[in-house]
Amino acid sequence: MSKRVAMVTGGTGGIGTAICKKLHDDGYQVVAGYYSGGKHEKALAWQEQLKSEGYDIALGFGNITDWKSCEACIENIRNDFGAVDVLINNGGITRDTTLKRMTPDMWHDVIATNLTSVFFMTRLVINDMLANKWGRIINISSVNAEKGQFGQANYSAAKAGMHGFTKAVAQEVASKGITVNTVSPGYIATKMIMDVPEDIRNQILTGIPVGRFGEPEEIARVIGFLASDDAGFITGANISANGGQHMS
Repeated sequence: MSKRVAMVTGGTGGIGTAICKKLHDDGYQVVAGYYSGGKHEKALAWQEQLKSEGYDIALGFGNITDWKSCEACIENIRNDFGAVDVLINNGGITRDTTLKRMTPDMWHDVIATNLTSVFFMTRLVINDMLANKWGRIINISSVNAEKGQFGQANYSAAKAGMHGFTKAVAQEVASKGITVNTVSPGYIATKMIMDVPEDIRNQILTGIPVGRFGEPEEIARVIGFLASDDAGFITGANISANGGQHMS
């Protein structure tokens, strides 16, 4: 039996790397999506580093805010490995500022990257999943979609929209062997968080009941389960993984 194919957008980032490794360990043919403004060197170095650790992970180049670029990316994966069986919509950006200072470009960039991309990528894989009568779509949202966050009207709106998309599409494909779920991480100890000044990190920690940041591998394990056959009865769900920072 050939390996199932898993595509992870934003696959070379902190959480993305942990997801790619977990899915590789679980036996998938993993493709890590990247764009990096059209520059390939960083992704190629990432691929070589993971190869030295025993992970054979392919790269999928594409601008997730551009339909044609997404289309080309998925077609390349189909040609190289077959149809995408598992899609992890993990790519995203922030452009933080208060609403009174937010420009239209800051709004549009975040909505395009964090939300419109989810439509593009899901739309491009869903017909193959329907034909195969099996699929897993997992959308990576955020605790700030659930509770809101000062200075993140654009990001919170986009990430909250992801779960609305999840619930609608889950209903459309539930009878076809396809599940669609959201995972909403809290503050995770990626390079981005650890580069925040220590006093601000400590202030964030005071709001996390478990008293620490999450590890990328903890998010990856949730995704590994949702991607498996064992999770076939879970769809339209939002799994919060935030250390108790927000409880609903």
